[in-house]
Amino acid sequence: MQELYSKLNKLFPLGELDERRDDLAFVSIPAEHLRSLLLQLRDQEGFVHLVLLTAVDWLEDGMFQLTYLLCNREKAIDLGVKVMLPRDEASMLSVHDIWPTAATYQRELREMFGIDFPDSPRVNEDFILEGWRDIPPYRRDFDTKAFSDKFYKQRPGRKTNDPEKYMKDKLYPDGE
Repeated sequence: MQELYSKLNKLFPLGELDERRDDLAFVSIPAEHLRSLLLQLRDQEGFVHLVLLTAVDWLEDGMFQLTYLLCNREKAIDLGVKVMLPRDEASMLSVHDIWPTAATYQRELREMFGIDFPDSPRVNEDFILEGWRDIPPYRRDFDTKAFSDKFYKQRPGRKTNDPEKYMKDKLYPDGE
């Protein structure tokens, strides 16, 4: 991976190489260089398969991290490309024209995180959460307890357990 990283780093302003295994590494890149890097990886470096596109909400930093995980099947290696976006009005160019499967991931990220991908097919249509009008539920500032209390009635006879105490009692019934 170091050889690939050195080659790419001459062409693009990459962050440090984060090698997790011999066949898996991650790099970061500014959003404005993402598309060029992805095309280079697909067309010149053999990363022809988009394995997944996912997001992380760094609420405290006011950022989203998008990670594009790519696979070079011939060399049996995976490369994750990370991009940081401001949380407020988060938007990223679509890559569905590079990998058509990206359109599905982009629809999911739009609905679950509120990240926009202009020009991505059907990105503004309901996908998983039909009729959802609240804050996107994968955002860390979404209050699942408040949502649950508002929309779901407490069932008679049901009690809530403190998770820490409950698991301790289950794992150590004799109080060890």
